[in-house]
Amino acid sequence: MLPPWSEPAPPAGPADAASAYGAIPPPPPPPHPPTTWPAPGEPTPPRRPRRLARAVGATLGAGVLVLAGVGVAALTEDDAATPVVRNPAPVATVPDVTIDPDVEPLAAVAAAVGPSVVQIEPSNGLGSGVVYRDGLILTNAHVVGSASTVTVRAADGRALEGRVLGADTGTDVAVVRVNADDLPAVAIAETEPVVGQSAVALGSPFGLDQTVTAGIVSAVDRPVDNNMGIAVNMIQTDASINPGNSGGALVDRNGALIGINTAIFSQSGENNGIGFAIPVDTVLDVAAKIVAGESTAKAGLGLTGPSATPSGDAGAYVQSVTPGGPAEAAGIRADDNIVAVDDEEIRSFDQLRGVISAYTPGDEVTVTLERGGETLTVDVTLGTLGG
Repeated sequence: MLPPWSEPAPPAGPADAASAYGAIPPPPPPPHPPTTWPAPGEPTPPRRPRRLARAVGATLGAGVLVLAGVGVAALTEDDAATPVVRNPAPVATVPDVTIDPDVEPLAAVAAAVGPSVVQIEPSNGLGSGVVYRDGLILTNAHVVGSASTVTVRAADGRALEGRVLGADTGTDVAVVRVNADDLPAVAIAETEPVVGQSAVALGSPFGLDQTVTAGIVSAVDRPVDNNMGIAVNMIQTDASINPGNSGGALVDRNGALIGINTAIFSQSGENNGIGFAIPVDTVLDVAAKIVAGESTAKAGLGLTGPSATPSGDAGAYVQSVTPGGPAEAAGIRADDNIVAVDDEEIRSFDQLRGVISAYTPGDEVTVTLERGGETLTVDVTLGTLGG
């Protein structure tokens, strides 16, 4: 199992999903007044014109998986020779210009998608969001936290009241509704992203709204684990993602939404070129359930296993099967090696968990497994994870 990612911190405000909470140590302090990063449970410093950067996370190998959903006040000055930004303007303009996408494809993407990207401001901290339907905004569960209402800052600078319709901490997806029918919705990608394709991130890193960064899709189906035993197979990107980007858009070169930015792998708490976004198919599936008031419970097979197979072969090794669970009912046994679910090849147990969690309890899947040199297929009616 991969070490954990982050989850909403308790009432202190939006935090980033990890199965263990703790303060992320900031970079070495500057010689002049240092910016403080309060640990969970410590009092929050007085408000500045912008909100002070905060983040929590859990160790992941040598680094930290940080969820990028908090804001920043102003940068402190390192020395007299270093340019600094103090209290940056809260609203960046989205220019109304015509851009030739053949000449400046990324500029065309930014101009097209920018009006759909908003800033989400709960009572403490801030994050990002993206309009996907009339009046409906996608963001992260860890951005809204336990709030029932948030301030939504539109790209044109308007402050709108947003009602949180619901949040699923398992996948870190939340939906916010605003009473405004003039916010343009982002286009949705019709094909799955592939490794190496262009990726553009839009959001409010450190409170700098309408910030655009670009890179590529570095990996797909990257399992990221949370503290509830739920893994989400995410998109990995090297497009710069920092605290405040959480809930913002990751789009392709056509400006179509491929994912919602949610976490970074970092040793410092800031961007190291490894960010994670929840795939848009997963996000929209969860969002539809939230809007409809349906359960967002995750499916489970009822078995356990290690991250790697004992033999070193690819696949998900079954260490044990839950008595009376879906796997046992379908005839799956300990020591089996699962190599596919439906048409998707399974390379590890972590990937298997991410694949299964995308289904709904009660769904039927075909599992291909290896047993004693034979390849078998069984049909499994999925149960509820943890149930």
